[in-house]
Amino acid sequence: MTKILIVEDDPMVADLNSRLIQTMEGFSKPVIIGDANAALHYLANNSVDLILLDIYLPGMNGLELLSRIRELRYPVDVLVVSAARDSHSIQTALRAGAVDYLIKPFDFERLRHALLSYENRSRMMREHEKLTQKDLDVGILPKETVDPADNPNLPKGLDRYTLSQIIQCLNEIADPFTTEQLARRVGLSRVSVRKYLEYFCETRLLEKEASYGAVGRPVFLYRRRK
Repeated sequence: MTKILIVEDDPMVADLNSRLIQTMEGFSKPVIIGDANAALHYLANNSVDLILLDIYLPGMNGLELLSRIRELRYPVDVLVVSAARDSHSIQTALRAGAVDYLIKPFDFERLRHALLSYENRSRMMREHEKLTQKDLDVGILPKETVDPADNPNLPKGLDRYTLSQIIQCLNEIADPFTTEQLARRVGLSRVSVRKYLEYFCETRLLEKEASYGAVGRPVFLYRRRK
């Protein structure tokens, strides 16, 4: 089983990525850590195959953590998952040996494909002492492409790209908030946004409460679950 450490200071993003990983065969339940120093302490005492690393972390940032990991020669691979999209950050991460770089918000199928590609490559390394060029071409650059419209892990009617957009907006909006407030920020209808909010409540990432005014229907308020 591939052991994964998620280093991400946003609990909602970390939990969603963890849930996706747990739907995939060959991966153990990820460990989630919210800052770089705690991650270094964990790596010093535990075996990890792959780190899902954010760059914007409190204290030491993700690029500094990646550099430190390489200095300490920990035998671990790193997949960067960050909102940092400047060429310097991307180039620095890749030069330090990141196996992939995903820019938030991203389609969840893109993360799934990155993890499957990583698992295929790792399995090839474990099973073959020597490799041919064909082995590398097939293992590192799989022939099969992923259809972003294929959506086996979300309820019908929900789209991964829209989900990623909403997650990004949730990171920017204060608790508590209404469906209308989030819809204005995302740029979608209240009906569309409500479906995603209900999904987040079902998966226990958000909680909902009714606010009753003097007249009319109650207004539902959403907040991140502690």
